[in-house]
Amino acid sequence: MITLIQAEKIHNILIDSFGGTKGIRDQGGLMSALSRPFQTFEGSDLYITVIEKAAALIESLINKHPFIDGNKRTGYVLMRLLLLDNGRALFQVSNQPL
Repeated sequence: MITLIQAEKIHNILIDSFGGTKGIRDQGGLMSALSRPFQTFEGSDLYITVIEKAAALIESLINKHPFIDGNKRTGYVLMRLLLLDNGRALFQVSNQPL
C-alpha cells in the first residue's frame, strides 16, 4: 500500500517538475483514496486483481481531488507505482510477431 508520506513526496516531485501548487487540500480524502484499493467486505477483497486495485486508486485520486493541484498526474504516477510494485506494467511488450 502506498503511504500518505510517499504520496505527498511523489506529488511534490511532480509539482516541482511540471508546475502547480504543492499541498494537500483534503488529507482524509487522500487517505481514503490510498486505502480504497485494499477495502474488503466480509473478509473478501472488493478489488481482487492488481488491475482493479490500480483502477480504484486512480479513480479515487482523480475524483476526490485531495491535492491542491496535480491530482491527475499524481494519480497516474501512483497507479503506475502500484502496478510496478505488484510486478505489472501499464504496457506489456509481447515477443509475438504482429
